[in-house]
Amino acid sequence: MFNRRILIISLIFCIFALGASCRNSNLEKKTLTLCKADGTELSVKAELAVKPEDRNFGFMERKNIPDGTGMLFIFEYDQILSFWMKNTPTPLSIAFITKDGKIKDIFDMQPFSTASKTSTGYVRYALEVPQGWYKKNGIKTGDVLKIDF
Repeated sequence: MFNRRILIISLIFCIFALGASCRNSNLEKKTLTLCKADGTELSVKAELAVKPEDRNFGFMERKNIPDGTGMLFIFEYDQILSFWMKNTPTPLSIAFITKDGKIKDIFDMQPFSTASKTSTGYVRYALEVPQGWYKKNGIKTGDVLKIDF
């Protein structure tokens, strides 16, 4: 009887753990285009976090975010945005982006940090990518995300 109880508790724990790790795996994905000041374009494959619960969870608990991928957080209206890295084990860089696609800010964020990174003005989007991706690819403030969705 004791072993059966342990087995049932273990199965319940595994089901909840699997559900948490797959939480955002069903987000719509889209290839986004970033336009640099020199006219060159760069693509990133991004998951779209549109619903509040998806935006709130973001990349939490994700241990592997491949180079060239990210998550675009889409908000209903322009606002000052703040993000933190609670429960997020992977270092990220975030770009805050205006409604017309202009990158306003880029910040690096450290794993598990509860320190907020806040946009310096009103923005509509935030694009998180693996830390250093923007710098490595020459993406800077003033560059533009094509908004065609």
